[in-house]
Amino acid sequence: MTGLFISFEGVDGVGKTTQVERLRAYLEAQGRTVVVTREPGGTALGRAIRKLLLHGVEAGGADISPCAEALLFAADRAQHVAETIRPALERGEVVITDRYLDSSLAYQAGGRELTSKEIRNLSMWATGNLLPDRTYLLDMDPALSHNRLEHAEDRMESAGSDFQNRTRQAFLDLAAAEPDRFRVIDAGQPIEAVWSAIETDIAALLQ
Repeated sequence: MTGLFISFEGVDGVGKTTQVERLRAYLEAQGRTVVVTREPGGTALGRAIRKLLLHGVEAGGADISPCAEALLFAADRAQHVAETIRPALERGEVVITDRYLDSSLAYQAGGRELTSKEIRNLSMWATGNLLPDRTYLLDMDPALSHNRLEHAEDRMESAGSDFQNRTRQAFLDLAAAEPDRFRVIDAGQPIEAVWSAIETDIAALLQ
C-alpha cells in the first residue's frame, strides 16, 4: 500500500487541530495506519526550534531576523521529513501534518516579505522536494479566527492584523497556483460542514 501525505494550512485559530483529528479517526476506520505530526515541533530537534520560533530568544536578546527565522523553519522541516514523514510514507502509512512548506511561504514570504522563490527553494532543498499529495487550506478572516484562540499569543499570533491579512492572502495565492494539490475550505462554516467537505474529498482521493 502506498503512503499518503496530507497537510493542513491556514492562519491561527481556523480549526486545523479539530479537523486533523477527524481525519485521523476516519482513516483509521478505513484500516490505514496514520501518523499525525506538526510543524514546527514534529521531532525532538523541532521542539527546541519551535520554542525559539514561537517565543523568541531569552530576555535581552534581539528578535529573530527574517532570514534566521526562515532558516530555522527549514531546519525543523529537514529533520521532520528525514525522521518522521518520509519513513512513514515508505512504510505505506498516511502522514497528516498540521502545517508544512506552505506555512513558510505564507508567513515568511507573505507576512515577513521575503521572496517566495527564496523560501520555496530553501524548503524544497531541505525536504528533498517532498510535497503533500493533498493540502487542505482552512480559510477564514484572521480577525475572526483570532478570537477563537484560547492561549496567550505567540510571536506569530501577535504580529498584527496587517501581517495576518498578508499571510491569509498568501495562502489563497498559493492555493490558486496549485489547484490540483489544494482544496480551499471555508472555515467559518460549522465544524460538521468543514468536515463534510474534507470527507468527500478524501474519499475520492483514496479511490
